This record gives sequence, structure tokens and C-alpha cells, in this order.
Amino acid sequence: MTRKADAEKAIRYLVSQWARKNGIAVGSVDMPSFYDFRSWLGREGYSHYLDFRSVMGPLEDAERWFDEELKQTWRN
Repeated sequence: MTRKADAEKAIRYLVSQWARKNGIAVGSVDMPSFYDFRSWLGREGYSHYLDFRSVMGPLEDAERWFDEELKQTWRN
């Protein structure tokens, strides 16, 4: 199990890597898919970063970090 602080740091970094590889601009009007990002994490061997303790749940926290990194919090 990953520590939440370590998971957050890794997820935020990986979001930027995923966005760059997929031509997604930060703050764009497009609505990047957290589901696609999760699938990519699994394919690339990073899904262990979604295994941490969280009150809200690791997927909810990871999706929030995803939205914050891509400046998409207006969607929530």
C-alpha cells in the first residue's frame, strides 16, 4: 500500500505525463477522461498508486487531483 502523500505526488506528476502524451492542454475546454487516465495507469504499471488509505476513497481523491492538475475543477 502506498502512503497517500506519495500517491498524490505521483498521481499529479503522472497526470501531466498522460496529458502531454495525449495532446491535452491544461485548462482546455475539452473534458479529459479520468477513466482513460485510470486505464493508462494500469497499462503502464502505475495502478499501485491508487492503493492508499483515504476517507473519501482513493479513486475520489485521485480524480480530484486529476481535475486540479488539468484545471478542470469547474466540472465538479
